[in-house]
Amino acid sequence: MKVSELGEFGLIDLLAKMIAEAQDGQPGYPPFLVGIGDDAAAWQGKNRTQLATVDSLIENIHFSLDTTSWEELGWKSLAVNLSDIAAMGGTPEYALVSLGLPDNTEVDDVSSLYRGMIELGKRYGVSLAGGDTCSSPVVMITVTVFGTEQDALLLRSNARPGDAIAVTGHLGGAAAGLEMLSRGLSPSAEIATSLRESINKPTPRLAEGQLLVGHGIRTAIDISDGFLVDLRHICEMSRVSARIDVDRLPVLPPVRQVFGDKALEMALTGGEDYELLFTGDSDHITRIQAESPCPITVVGEITGGNPGEIRLFDSSGNPVKIRQSGWEHFRKR
Repeated sequence: MKVSELGEFGLIDLLAKMIAEAQDGQPGYPPFLVGIGDDAAAWQGKNRTQLATVDSLIENIHFSLDTTSWEELGWKSLAVNLSDIAAMGGTPEYALVSLGLPDNTEVDDVSSLYRGMIELGKRYGVSLAGGDTCSSPVVMITVTVFGTEQDALLLRSNARPGDAIAVTGHLGGAAAGLEMLSRGLSPSAEIATSLRESINKPTPRLAEGQLLVGHGIRTAIDISDGFLVDLRHICEMSRVSARIDVDRLPVLPPVRQVFGDKALEMALTGGEDYELLFTGDSDHITRIQAESPCPITVVGEITGGNPGEIRLFDSSGNPVKIRQSGWEHFRKR
């Protein structure tokens, strides 16, 4: 069987089972609080819960230097990891960077890459602690971030029927930004800047993640693969289903202005928005909305039924069908 037949998530499940079978009950393996399958791994330190996450960005898979500056690339390579820590409700502290570069890469470009990482690291108090460099046929960046959590963790497996489903910020901007840059579209300067930043300089929702924990929320994920794919992760791990009112989705206004009817599909399936998708008691979410530094929108409800099933409806109660669900590596297209 080829990995294209198994798919990214099937491969992760296979490897998780192998590791669990090898380590379960065996002496010498320190226990995890959270292992493979969530936004970050977690284990108990002496005084605090320790968190770790890792992500890779590969040229011509995750980005193109035709549409991304080196400084933007540095920002994003760290931001996607900070978003994982945010989705656990944690605080990031240290980052390690593994960098693969073609031999003809300009030193000034590498300096720009690190300026982007340093800028974002300063904003959130994250130290670049070291890493590795090697020669590579394309640009490859792997960042590992370590963090901590002193209270409860946000997990994908805690959703319950009756929970409201909510999301931070706005959706669809990253998919729209990618399409704008790839197709060479020329909207107004203000819209172009908004969409470019959505895809190349996402904002990790760290303060929001910690706010969720403080108000009793226990379920969250960051939207990296797409709203529908990531909601399905929550539903499958929590053994629940979901109902979504698509007319309540907080689509980024410039996306509707430029792409019209396609905006909804971008919001549901585009991915890389790096907003937090979470579930919890409606009263708790109301209090969070009053305190959050960014908008919080309730878009649906967790229900019983087939685990992983997501039903979409418009405001009139009519079913809505979407052609695709989101991003998955290795999947045949």
